[in-house]
Amino acid sequence: MSKSAKAYNPLSVLADDPQGRSLGLELPPGAVIGTPGRRRWGKTAEPLVWVSDEAVGIGALAAHRSPALAAAGLQAVLFQDRRGLERWWQDREFSPERMSDPDDHHVEPVLREFWGRVVPDPEEGEEGEEIIAPFGRDWPGLADPGSAGPDGPDPEAAACALADELIEEGALPAPRLALVPAGRPADVPTAVGWGGPTNYENDTALISTVLRSWEDRFGARVVALGFDELHLSVAAPPRTVVRALPVAAEHFALAPDNIWQGSGSIRAYADETVTGSGHWGFWWD
Repeated sequence: MSKSAKAYNPLSVLADDPQGRSLGLELPPGAVIGTPGRRRWGKTAEPLVWVSDEAVGIGALAAHRSPALAAAGLQAVLFQDRRGLERWWQDREFSPERMSDPDDHHVEPVLREFWGRVVPDPEEGEEGEEIIAPFGRDWPGLADPGSAGPDGPDPEAAACALADELIEEGALPAPRLALVPAGRPADVPTAVGWGGPTNYENDTALISTVLRSWEDRFGARVVALGFDELHLSVAAPPRTVVRALPVAAEHFALAPDNIWQGSGSIRAYADETVTGSGHWGFWWD
């Protein structure tokens, strides 16, 4: 977990006050889930996340992603199950003790290392080159920040609007409200020890390092976590394909399955998924 989460854990209050009235909150019925495995060693399980008992609907994230919640040291997101992995958050899927601290990392070295993992081998020839065109095998560098414009949405408002859109469209058919002790939305995956990218990267702090940078550059916010899926709202996405291309390269470095098993190339992905999009979704096979 992050250092800030270790200093004070407001979930300790919710363990005895699950509706959060003492924190100025009015939560639906739910319960605190503790750190997995600790009781076997004679230690008390540390509160890790509060999750609603039942699915929530449109407006739920907006109702609870509030200044009062942030002041309490909590971040509100949605958890989504999937067929065969219902309530995955209850099945020892979290490993916070395995994660480092996002404060110990910097985004460019992280993405450069990820890029080195995924660029095609030279032996793949023109087919491999086409996947990463217009870039070569060298890391292309960080993308320029986006611009929301004078009438652009507030990042938190954009997060709540995207949550409602994903629920209405059925992309999040039965999400649970989740409260996580973290200083900023980008740190939520690390704070709970989420294992969604495990087949690609075991240390979710590296993922949070990238998410922090996207918060700063693009007004991105974590909206929902699935077993191996991540949904972000984006208040200031790149508005042209030219500006979207280096962002697409960052996406490829972070979650290569988006392109390997999706658009097929950075160029197509930038055009179809990144340019002007207020929703960035990621998954790891």
